[in-house]
Formats: sequence, C-alpha cells, structure tokens
Amino acid sequence: MSQSKQALRTRIRSVNSTKKITKAMEMIANAKLFRQRSRMEANREYAQRLQDTVDEIVMKNPGVDCSYLKPKSSEAKATVIFCSDLGLCGGYNQNVLKLAKAELRLEDPVILIGTSLYRQMREAGFNLLNKEPISSDHIHFLELKEKVEEAIYLYDRDEVGTVQLLYTEFVNTMTFRARFDQLLPCLLDEAAIREETESHDRMNVETMFDPDPETILNELIPMMLYDVAYADWMESTTAEQGSRRMAMKTASDNADELSEELKLEYNKARQASITQEITEIVGGSNAV
Repeated sequence: MSQSKQALRTRIRSVNSTKKITKAMEMIANAKLFRQRSRMEANREYAQRLQDTVDEIVMKNPGVDCSYLKPKSSEAKATVIFCSDLGLCGGYNQNVLKLAKAELRLEDPVILIGTSLYRQMREAGFNLLNKEPISSDHIHFLELKEKVEEAIYLYDRDEVGTVQLLYTEFVNTMTFRARFDQLLPCLLDEAAIREETESHDRMNVETMFDPDPETILNELIPMMLYDVAYADWMESTTAEQGSRRMAMKTASDNADELSEELKLEYNKARQASITQEITEIVGGSNAV
C-alpha cells in the first residue's frame, strides 16, 4: 500500500509540473496572438486597397492585355504552403497536410514555409522546390517575396497554370481552417467591382490612368501578389498562436482534472492504509 501511495504522490507531482509548463505556454501564446493579430489587421487595409485598385483598372478597361489575367495552358499548380516551426499547436499543421494530400498532385511544385511538415511532406513524395527547411517564424517580407517570385517565374514560363497559397485562415480566436488562396491567374471580385463602379458613377468620379492600364497592371499586380502572400502568412501565424493557446488551455484543464482524480485515489489509498493499521492494532490487542 505504501508503494501505491508513493507512486500516486510521484504522479501528482509530475502532473502539477506539466500543468505549470502548459499554463506558461498558454500565457505566451496568448500574448503572441494579441500582437500578431494587431499586425495582421493593420496590414489588411493596405492589401485590400491594392486589390481594389487592380479591380478598378480591370473593370474600367475591359479586354486589357495582361498576362497575369489570362489562363495558362498548363494544368500544373505551384503552391506556397505555410506551416509552423514548432509543434504543440493542436491540429494546425495536420489540417494543412491533410488538405495538401487531398488536393495537390505529388508532381506539382511546392514551396514550404515552415519546418514542422518538411520531413512529412518529403516522405510523402511532394515535389518540394526548397531543398532545405525555411523557418516561418523568422522569415522577412523580402525572403517571402523571393519565394513567391519563384512561383511566378514558373507561371510566366507556362510551366504551371496556377499559383496558389495554402494557409490557415484566422476566423476568430476559436476557429481556424486550412484553405487555398489563388494568386494567378488573378480572380477578380466582380461584386465588389460593380459596387465600387456604381459608387463612382453616382459621384461622377472619373479615374484617369497614367501610363496605360497594361503597364500599370504589369507593375501593380506583382506588388499585390507579394502583399497577399505576406497577409496570408501573417494570418497563418496568428492562427498558429490561437491554435497553440487553445491546445495548451485544454492540456492545462486536463492536468487539473487528472490531478484531482489522482488526489482522490491517493486519499482513498491513505484511508485504506490507516484503516488497515487500526485493524491490526485492534486485532493484536484482542490477541493479548
């Protein structure tokens, strides 16, 4: 019985130590989530303004000659995938991997940003263009721009017909979902364009473009693509911290429940030990 009590005490100490770690990680993830979400929302307005400008130019110049708007003959797709560098973030990475396996062909080129899924995707047979893992936590805008340029280069040479991102959408602090975001050929938001055009018509606003629309689009669309990729990366990292916060909170709650159950078992074992000792004393006294 004493060995059982000793084992229970050891387990209780172990669970309480684990709970301290998960609680600390939850607090760190919560602070990072707040900071990353603020950055994500601040960047969103700029990205949306770029998108609105491109939409407006295309809407007011139907038939404009721009290679980024025309579909390609190739059926291959180049995909930039965002995952985390660290684990302990719930199903964040596995949801990305599951969607990649379901939707992507193994021979299509993939650029993976993040180290957690590098080995798994390599072993699964994906065609990873980056021969070494790329850190997601420490990547800068210019580094991400270079990776997107690699995919655009394949599109320009007609080696792929689509350039897309696979990232994790931050819906709210409790909901995150892996999804694709197509970069090329550009998909225009026709409803938003129509609404913007009607608004300008009501105000008798006439927009003049200098130089010609083709030149503007050929310069502006790549800028928009780089910023969309950066915005999706920021959204993915925000979702990562939110997922990690939830995972660590669940772990802390489970540790609390397990600790209470172990304490109950320990008290039962202790009470049984005391009862046995009293019984032995009473039995010895009666024998005398």
